Amino acid sequence: MATVEFRVAERPHISVDSRVCEGCSTKACVTACPADLFALTADGGILFNYEQCFECGTCYMVCNEEGAISWSYPDGGMGVVFHHG
Repeated sequence: MATVEFRVAERPHISVDSRVCEGCSTKACVTACPADLFALTADGGILFNYEQCFECGTCYMVCNEEGAISWSYPDGGMGVVFHHG
């Protein structure tokens, strides 16, 4: 991970609708995210921080609540940049 740079865009490439998440019984995104970017709230919702996202799409794939997660590619030049050295 020392050779990875995260270029954070102003527009998130992933958005989470916590209101939709309240109805989810599995909260699979919390355990599936390899970057550990999802956290449960006391009221059953989800907090999400996109800034260190690997852009793998795992959260989107495991989500079972339609409309909870919107995922798109980051803007050009933003997101994860791998350095070879």
